[in-house]
This record gives sequence, C-alpha cells and structure tokens, in this order.
Amino acid sequence: MIDYAKRKRIMGRSIKLGHCVCNPKEPCPCDLFKRKNVCLCSGEREDDGAEDAPLTRFVENVGCASKISQEDLKRALSGLPRVFDPNVLVSAETGDDAGVYRLSDKLALVQTVDVFTPCVDDAYVFGQIAAANSVSDIYAMGGTPLTALSIVAFPIEKLSPRIMNRMLQGGIDKLREAGTVVIGGHSIKDKEIKFGFAVTGIVHPRRIITNDKARPGDVLILTKPIGTGVIGFAAQLGRAKKPWLAAIARSMAALNKTAAGIAIGAGVRCATDVTGFGLMGHLSEMAVQSGVTAEVRAGAVPVFSGVMDCLEKGMISGGVERNMEYAAKFVEKGEGIGEALEAVFYDPQTSGGLLLCVPAAKAGAVLKELKNKGAGKAAMIGRITGKSKGKIVLKKT
Repeated sequence: MIDYAKRKRIMGRSIKLGHCVCNPKEPCPCDLFKRKNVCLCSGEREDDGAEDAPLTRFVENVGCASKISQEDLKRALSGLPRVFDPNVLVSAETGDDAGVYRLSDKLALVQTVDVFTPCVDDAYVFGQIAAANSVSDIYAMGGTPLTALSIVAFPIEKLSPRIMNRMLQGGIDKLREAGTVVIGGHSIKDKEIKFGFAVTGIVHPRRIITNDKARPGDVLILTKPIGTGVIGFAAQLGRAKKPWLAAIARSMAALNKTAAGIAIGAGVRCATDVTGFGLMGHLSEMAVQSGVTAEVRAGAVPVFSGVMDCLEKGMISGGVERNMEYAAKFVEKGEGIGEALEAVFYDPQTSGGLLLCVPAAKAGAVLKELKNKGAGKAAMIGRITGKSKGKIVLKKT
C-alpha cells in the first residue's frame, strides 16, 4: 500500500534538488515512476519482483568469467608493498590460492575470499556453488576450512529478498557439508548479483600445499572436467541443453574435500584449483612459480558434454580471450590443435577441480582412489618434464 504522504515528502525533496535522492544520476520523477508509478526512494517496490527469476539474466558475465583478467590483475597489483612478516608463509606474491599465516610451530591460518556472479539460474544451487568455490582455495592449500563470512551484492529493489535468502541457504548448507560454519557477513545494493565467502581454515605449517613445488617427473592429475564457462555462455545465448546444464551444476556444487584429503594422504606438496583463469592460466602460474615445463595431452583432459559442440559453433566467450591474453605466452601449441580445442583450455571455470602434481610412483594409486571415492572423471592429463623459466607444451595426443 502506497504511503502518499511519504512519497510526496521524499519526491518533493528530489524535485527541488533536480536529482533523485536515491540515485543522483537519475532525474525526478524517474523513468520507473513514469512507467509503473513506483518510487523506490519512498520504500515502494515493484509488484513484479519475481521470486523465481533466472539469475543469469541479471549479469553480463556468468560465474568466474566475471573476474578481472590475469593480465589486468598483474598490472593492478604491480608495485604494491611486499609482505616481510616472517609469520606470513604464503602471500599474494606467488599467485597462490590462499594466504597462510603461522600462529605457532604446529598451527597456521589459511585465508581466502571469493565472490562472483551467478553461473546458474536457481538461487539455492548458486549458493551451493559459491560456497564450494570459496572453500576450494582452502582445500587446494591442504587446509581444513573452519569459518566463513558471506559477501552479497544484490538488486534488492528489483528482486525478492527471498531469492537472496535461498542463495544464503544454499551456501550455508554446502558449508555445513564442508564442516564450516557461517558466522556473519556483509551485503550491499548492486545492479548485478554477486555472492561468495571469505573463508578461514587451518593447516600445519610444514604440510602446506602450494603452487611452487612441481618437480620433473610429477604426473598432473585433474579431478573435474573443464568447460563450465562454455556451457554457461551457451546458456546465456539460449543454446545450452538441459543435460549439459545439469551436469555442470552437479560438478560445480561438488566439494573438493575428498580430493584434497586423498592428495594430503599421498603426500602431494604442489597443487592448485582450476577456476577463473582456466586450466592454462592456473597451470602457467604453477609452471612459472616452480620453474618447470609442463606437458599436457589435450586428448586426456576431461571435458563436459556439449562443450566442443558449442566451441565448434563459435560460442567462444570474452573470458576465453582474456585468459589467452595472459597465459598463451607460456604455451607452446602442438600440431592439430585448432581454435575450438585450444579455447577449452583457456575457458574460465567456476568451482573447478584440483590440479595435482603427484609423484609418478603414487599417481596410479591416487587416480584409482579418486575414482573410487566420487571423482569419476578424474584423469592424468600430463606431466612435468623438466626445469625451465615456466612453460607449457600442449600436445594433441
């Protein structure tokens, strides 16, 4: 029910100023008021704020494709002061998945934060994926996630608060599965939906898994298929099949908890998770930080159904191009790798799998255990061949 006295008071102030008091970029009366007789400044809401609105329609780039490119991020971080605290065991300098701060000889904090736009239309499932993606950084470092703070940007004046509620519920439920509790959070108004968590975990200081310990002879094992960004982009174009969408949603919502436990048990000391920078982006960081050459067999890399079909029809997103801008300079491409096949390796992933560097003698056992415990698509995709300044050799077979 409209409070006309309140509307008159607030709109009178806006008209006198010549600008809407809620959004100084707009005149008063604004276009929404003219079209629908709704004054948001007066606390009124649109009647058609759907509770089941498809979330991806409210964003430009879905999931981790919404992140700043590796190239731009490196430039933005250039010149910032280095960390010299001896208790900081892992900082942003090595481009690793999380920071690590030593509390004692036997205990260190692992901290990360991850926020992105919706990659699926269902609010509850998006919440699950956002949570799984956020704790993945802790798992990639060999840590155990303990607590989380939610971070939400939401167009509260256009969408029902119940959508935000379902996002949060999905995240809380997934974090409960991870043994992690949500102890608070922060929210802001925004035109686009964004959601994620800042997560704190623990790890033994001498058992940290980092991205700079790859050694010649190590076997590369990837625990989830790639191609979530391609399918998400196809969905925005209205050209993704339901089975494709269901498959990537299940994978993105799956925790990397079991895979991390297997890696820790096998004594793995080098790993990363594959997310917004794509397989080549994250592997190139590992290769550079470790000072090695990685060989990847394209045909061995697991890819979601529908991905190659989409790429061969030209559905290559801007996220792929942004990732190539940075990572391609580290990649030596072999014969027979065309544009479509190459694109999948730069596709920005949302809540992707772990990329593990496993000593050759243990690789077979690790892969078998991964498959037996739920990571049925895990695969050996290549190996570390030697020392270098950081290089990837991408072969078709």
